Amino acid sequence: MSAGWYLRRLSRMGPREIGGRAGDAVRRRRWRSSVPDSPAVSGARFTAVLPAGTTAAVPPDAAKRLIAEADRLMAGHAEFFGVVRDDLVDPDWCHDPKTGRRAPWGYAFDVPYRSEDTVGDIKQIWEPSRHQYLTVLAAAYAITGDERYAERVAEHLRSWWAANAPLRGVHWISGIELGIRLLSWVWIRRLLEGWPGAAGLFEDNPVALDQIWHHQRWLAAFPSRGSSANNHVIAEAAGQFAAACAFDWFPSSARWRADALRSLERHLRANTFGSGLNRELATEYHGLVLELGLAAVAEADAAGVPVPATVRLVLLRMTDALAAVVDNRLRPPRQGDADDGHGLIVDGTGTDRWASLLATGDAVFGRLAWWPEVTGGDVRTPLLAALIRPGAIEVTRPASRPAHFADAGMTVLRGPEEIWCRCDGGPHGFLSIAAHAHADALSVEVRHDGVDVLADPGTYCYHGQPEWRRYFRSTLGHNTLQLDGDDQSVSGGPFLWTRHARSRVLAADTSGENMARWCAEHDGYQGSVHRRQVELTAPSRELRIVDEVSGPSRAVRLAFHLGPAITAELVGNRAVLTWTRDGEERSAVLDLPGQLSWRAHRGESDPPLGWYSAGFGRKEPATTLVGTGSTDGTEGFVTVLGFGSQG
Repeated sequence: MSAGWYLRRLSRMGPREIGGRAGDAVRRRRWRSSVPDSPAVSGARFTAVLPAGTTAAVPPDAAKRLIAEADRLMAGHAEFFGVVRDDLVDPDWCHDPKTGRRAPWGYAFDVPYRSEDTVGDIKQIWEPSRHQYLTVLAAAYAITGDERYAERVAEHLRSWWAANAPLRGVHWISGIELGIRLLSWVWIRRLLEGWPGAAGLFEDNPVALDQIWHHQRWLAAFPSRGSSANNHVIAEAAGQFAAACAFDWFPSSARWRADALRSLERHLRANTFGSGLNRELATEYHGLVLELGLAAVAEADAAGVPVPATVRLVLLRMTDALAAVVDNRLRPPRQGDADDGHGLIVDGTGTDRWASLLATGDAVFGRLAWWPEVTGGDVRTPLLAALIRPGAIEVTRPASRPAHFADAGMTVLRGPEEIWCRCDGGPHGFLSIAAHAHADALSVEVRHDGVDVLADPGTYCYHGQPEWRRYFRSTLGHNTLQLDGDDQSVSGGPFLWTRHARSRVLAADTSGENMARWCAEHDGYQGSVHRRQVELTAPSRELRIVDEVSGPSRAVRLAFHLGPAITAELVGNRAVLTWTRDGEERSAVLDLPGQLSWRAHRGESDPPLGWYSAGFGRKEPATTLVGTGSTDGTEGFVTVLGFGSQG
């Protein structure tokens, strides 16, 4: 990174964080000179096994998906972030198939992992080494008893351990990778319990013991700090806690376990609003943190380690919040960054992540009457539920479905014919750098029966493609208003914001049967205030958006991003929208502000405009309608989205 980036990053730290990072730098220099031997271990045993009969509770459809996925993996086939791979029979752990580059060897903290020119796409390299595809193979063994799956897991673990000596190479750089990898190893050992080679692979294997010890030593030494203490620190603490519970074979295990539990409890609370929504306001990370927290509680209960009641309380609130914000197809908001990160994977392709989390929440906490129905089954829920001890939590849960989360600034308006609208009036992001935030203040996201109509375009990438990273985080890349070509918040780097727009919700009325209303404003444009009002009228199936700007005359761009399933015919300031859902033709009319000149953009690359990213590393053309003009002489810009008729 440039010197300017380091100065901007330093400006977002407090004295305590600077001191901690200085200590980390000294420790890294000291660790360069020697790698200590792990302590000798004798008589280690793995006792955190699944109760007898657990796998019999896995629904047949979930087992079928799992086995199909496991067989694809056995044939060497996988897909990571849109890149199809066929090299997983014998993987090269440092090779990036996307760029063809191979990460250099050497002392871990010398590897310039942010440089795609040197390393390749770091996400492509790191993802297989989370070993979550190996948890899938181990789960396939646990369900079928087919030793081919277990033997492949053992081959790959031994290969990885041999190729990635402690503190050497790209896989020893980032704590979140070490934490998730430890959690995977715990579950691999658990799921291979019936295999005769399980003990020889883990507790009776000096190489495995050395790797497990060094992973935990690393995590104890280099926790994410201060402005970086977001989902990363949750993964670090959850992975270390899980390993210290299940692999409690070392002199430091008790200390590591206690320290990790304290960190997990403190940071779960810090990362979560009282309402239960994740403070990063990035839905994918809400899911990641919830998965990690549930997995950590499962390890605690399996080992008989008491967990503070606040841990279960936060996870309960997160689950209730998730149940509250999903649409009728169980899709949550698409908000902030999303990198498809999971805490624990034991399911096959086609398993709905959010349905799975709600099913686990039902099994662990009990569903409320207003929760949406969950259909289908998954593998993970019966496994976690078999380990987590049920018990009442002293808390008053919502009596009806929440629609306004005041602390998070999120409001969900719901109308007839499955109309769902998320309105964003919350904080820009979490902590001083707001690493996973987008410049999306006052944006809206509208769906009809689960189909993106006015869509949040998503994330697409993190490293290596700065122009695309800027676009998908930008104000123009969201359904909101831009002034003078500027973002509402100021970016200092791909995971750094140096100035944050401040939003406040002025009104949120979701109680009426015929109308729901929301109004908010933000101060992100120096000298001007953008205020937006959204009304959803039930009888007319109509969404009305009014944008007002106070202050001097400014150049305006107002963007509406359509989902990839939407076809738009734009004539003047009216767009007729059509799409198909379950074989049925559907339509809506978007009447746009007449004061602006409107143009449709689709799949443009110079500069980027008109794209939708369904998942990390994937993008596809989608129509974006952009109106240009000025705030001069106007009292407001009125947009009306009407469903069900072309008018």
